[in-house]
Amino acid sequence: MQITFRGACRTVTGSSHEIQHAGKRILLDCGLFQGRRAEANEKNRWFGHSAKEVDAVVLSHAHIDHSGKLPKLVQKGFRGPIYTTPATVDLCKAMLADSAFIQEKDAEFLNRRTSRKRRLQPDCPDCDVEPLYTMVDATATFPLFRATGLHERTHITGDLHYTAYEAGHMLGSSYVLVEGGSTRLLFSGDIGRKNLPIIRDPGPPPPAEYLIMESTYGDRLHQPMEHAAFKLAEIINRTAQRGGKIIAPAFAVGRTQQLVMLINQLMRERKIPDIPIFVDSPLAVNVTDAFRQHTECYDAETAQFMEDHDDPFGFHRLRYIRDVEESKALNSLRMPCLILSASGMAEAGRVVHHLSNSVGDPRNTVLITGFQAENSLGRKLLDGQKEVNILGEPHRVRAEVFKLNELSGHADQRELLEWMEPIAKGLKHVFLVHGEPLQQQTLATMIRSMYNIPVTMPETGDVFPC
Repeated sequence: MQITFRGACRTVTGSSHEIQHAGKRILLDCGLFQGRRAEANEKNRWFGHSAKEVDAVVLSHAHIDHSGKLPKLVQKGFRGPIYTTPATVDLCKAMLADSAFIQEKDAEFLNRRTSRKRRLQPDCPDCDVEPLYTMVDATATFPLFRATGLHERTHITGDLHYTAYEAGHMLGSSYVLVEGGSTRLLFSGDIGRKNLPIIRDPGPPPPAEYLIMESTYGDRLHQPMEHAAFKLAEIINRTAQRGGKIIAPAFAVGRTQQLVMLINQLMRERKIPDIPIFVDSPLAVNVTDAFRQHTECYDAETAQFMEDHDDPFGFHRLRYIRDVEESKALNSLRMPCLILSASGMAEAGRVVHHLSNSVGDPRNTVLITGFQAENSLGRKLLDGQKEVNILGEPHRVRAEVFKLNELSGHADQRELLEWMEPIAKGLKHVFLVHGEPLQQQTLATMIRSMYNIPVTMPETGDVFPC
């Protein structure tokens, strides 16, 4: 078996790893890179291999930095199966359609903005922007999905098999064991945390000789989950008292539903004011429907909440927004409210427009609830930049920026080390991906010290035999 690392190398987006064995080629994940527009565009149009030569894809979960490049793979000629869990299949159908829509609309917006430049320079090579992929490409991807349950050993191609296990990161997330000949390779996808709202805890890993593991928070420890509701109530109350809005760029899958459930509980307990809550993302609306359908993924606490209170994702002050005109109308509201809108790193979609209308008002709050990749708009806000570019225009940041760390869906350093501990004695090598260099180096030092295992932090294109 041979591994070629194609993405998420010394960075936290664009997960993709190529496995070759006995003349067969599969991909573990096929995710979008997120960051500076020009860099992202270049990386997302590149594969490093022929799409037609890929026999199959094994997908760990639906987040766009793990699944979002699938339509591009199909556009380039891939026609093989995409194996993943049933919940991930349903989530991906909503997410990839939404991603294609955003790609088309962003290209349309940028082309309108450069129309004057095009008139002045008819041969301008940079004036026409092509979407990365279209709705046609996304729709062509859907029939390729093959739903497989957890703990089902599934034949991929040749003598390659895989088995999925509960990763506890988001609805339907998995880590996967790939077996080829006598080699057992474990790919972590994204490992979650114990006691996250809604979903089950990560399961114990099976024995393996090689481990490709995420390292997003490899250098830090999270605050206890119990603090999340208290801090969320604190920032809602503080912003409402000064008459401001809370704009929360939130991943449409997982984070939005967790926040909705927490806000539901806080309102029931009268710990926050009775302000309007808007989920302004067609994707989040569709994803929430998928959450309602896949109750088999829920933990015991959420199942009990459903018995006691019916729908955890619906209450009297909550409105789901689909229509674009309703979304635009939110920008004219001059009253306390909370707007949850994709994307989680504030790089695309309706949240970008909400931020452009809100970051200059000191009454408002930008609520950051998840990891922000380097150079993303969310990262720039979190780093305290006083001026940011939004939709190509500079904006002075006067709004409060608040980070809610407790809801992170990624395991921290201690949780990653504890997760891998049962199989550490049998591991020959660990490859750290999906993390920035400092986080990876810190975690690598801990793994070598605790378990005496060789650790590599591969660069894009690096090849390793197993």
